[in-house]
Amino acid sequence: MDFELRRAREKIEKEQKERKEKARLKLQKEKKAKEEARIQREAIEAAQRSRRIDAAEAQLKADQQMQENLIVGRGIVFYRLLEAVPYQGSGDKIKLPPSCFTDLSDHGALDKGPMYFQLSLTHKEGSSSTQDTDKEKMGTTHSGVLEFTADEGSVGLPPHVWNNLFSEGCIMESPLIEVRYVWLPKGTYAKLQPERGGFSDLPNHKAILETSLRQHATLSQGDIFTVNYGKLEHKLRVLELKPSSSVSVLETDIEVDIVDPIDFSEQTDQHVLIPTVFGTSQTGTVDEGKFVYYKFSIDNGTWERISSGSSIIEVKLESETNEGDTDLFISRHPLIFPTRHQHEWSSHDIGSKTLILSSKDKNLGSGTYSIGVNGFKGLTKYKLSVLIQDNFNQKLGQQASSSMSSMGLDTEQCRNCKHYIPSRTIALHEAYCSRHNVTCQHEGCGVVLRIEESKNHIHCGRCGQAFQQAELEKHMKVFHEPLQCPCGIVLEKEKMVEHQASVCPLRLISCRFCGDMVPAGSSAMDVRDRLRGLSEHESVCGSRTAPCDSCGRSVMLKEMDIHQIAVHQKG
Repeated sequence: MDFELRRAREKIEKEQKERKEKARLKLQKEKKAKEEARIQREAIEAAQRSRRIDAAEAQLKADQQMQENLIVGRGIVFYRLLEAVPYQGSGDKIKLPPSCFTDLSDHGALDKGPMYFQLSLTHKEGSSSTQDTDKEKMGTTHSGVLEFTADEGSVGLPPHVWNNLFSEGCIMESPLIEVRYVWLPKGTYAKLQPERGGFSDLPNHKAILETSLRQHATLSQGDIFTVNYGKLEHKLRVLELKPSSSVSVLETDIEVDIVDPIDFSEQTDQHVLIPTVFGTSQTGTVDEGKFVYYKFSIDNGTWERISSGSSIIEVKLESETNEGDTDLFISRHPLIFPTRHQHEWSSHDIGSKTLILSSKDKNLGSGTYSIGVNGFKGLTKYKLSVLIQDNFNQKLGQQASSSMSSMGLDTEQCRNCKHYIPSRTIALHEAYCSRHNVTCQHEGCGVVLRIEESKNHIHCGRCGQAFQQAELEKHMKVFHEPLQCPCGIVLEKEKMVEHQASVCPLRLISCRFCGDMVPAGSSAMDVRDRLRGLSEHESVCGSRTAPCDSCGRSVMLKEMDIHQIAVHQKG
């Protein structure tokens, strides 16, 4: 009986204990559910609060951007995201789709004068470049607009704009460009730095720079600006602009400072004019087919001495013929870098060579001259010197003629060498001369040579010039090897030099109005321009107007001299 009561009591206690445990677990579960609900509610409230803050910040940013666009665009807001497409053209003017013209016209942008745009790179999400804010600044430039003929959704970029937006060698699939209408102030000052030496050697380089700027509407700080002078290409970096970091260059006068390049000494692969001074020597080496260029200047005082006939200029090139050989070319600016086909003076002698420039040369005058040392064969060491020598030719000639006249009555002409010999020794001279000397029988030559020297004395079968045997090979290669001009004609050297100097339509001439080196082209279309001697380019370039210094009236550049004579009685 007691056993059964005890088991019943234990069973009741166990059941009570289980019910208490279940009640405790249920209470814990309810507390945990309430805590999780509270945490979830707080998270939802935090997320909603964050969304409200983000929305407010986005609205604030949009309002600020709108205000900035209104300020930058002077009340006009225009923004497009377009795919960049390159096209071949000069300057910085882009091509926009026709829909942009409609939007800009609706906003009244066409009534506010020239239109300018800020172009910025936009990167895809997840691109590492978005983490670097400096890269976004580097991928920004400005431009004008050329026409509204691009495909919808795309923008046409000329090489200048493309190279300033994208790093060199950068290839992107469907690059997107932000195009934003902006207002730019007129530029007043620009500081430019060439990437390599030689730009300051261009004759009237600021006029050439002005010509290149006419193809541009804007300049932005940090951009690379390219100037072409004939086949030469010079790149200049924009270091500083005033009054803003981006300016308009349309119808404005800009003060330009050009500073020295940083890596002048390292640009050995580019043609650079090395200054040389009268009386000093320059040494160097030149490889076969390559050129090394020097320059010297003739000032007014030196030219007076040369023009009077009392002095000459001697350009001497001494080469070591053991290893190779060189050629010497000289040109007067604006032809900066003389070549085998374009030059004014040249020497192709083997070994050392000398060119004498005197007042008899019609092309000689005060100015700057370039010397080209060309490697004809192998790697050659050379020494170059430019000297001003006193000219005694006239005095020596007069002394020789006077002595000849005094001996004229007592001399006889040798039948072998044709020299005049004193009569008392003529028989002895002729006997000796006939045994040791021989006269060249080539028509027009008649040079008297020692018998052993006559074996090396030969004449060119094409032009008849006399040479030593060792010189004939170089003469044939230089003067009689057919050369093809870029215009298609094939000529020998001397005729090719004349052709490229005066006839070739592709020859470069210096425009008298813009100072740029341009192809001569064909004759001007206007008969009056042809009578003035204007080329095709000069006829067009001279049609630009400029204010007269005397009366302020706008006159075409090519008629300015006539205007000065007819209106102001000048000249």
